Amino acid sequence: MLNLLGTIAGNILSLPGILGLALGMMTRNVFVAAILGGLVGVIETMIFAKFQMAYVDMLELSVAVAVGVLAGMIGCGIRIKGTMA
Repeated sequence: MLNLLGTIAGNILSLPGILGLALGMMTRNVFVAAILGGLVGVIETMIFAKFQMAYVDMLELSVAVAVGVLAGMIGCGIRIKGTMA
């Protein structure tokens, strides 16, 4: 359980969370923001696995993609809400 919580927290504070939020704030389309966030999650996992699929942990990859998608959607929501306020 602690491994899962550490993985989630590490991804929120790492590239998928921060860069996903930033990329999501650059667009008003929720689907584009989610795709960009998920792409950041995949790229970050591949960078840390030295671009070899043998070293990729599926738990890490799935959490990174999920955090990236959510961060991108939250960033897009921030942009939309900021333009309407």
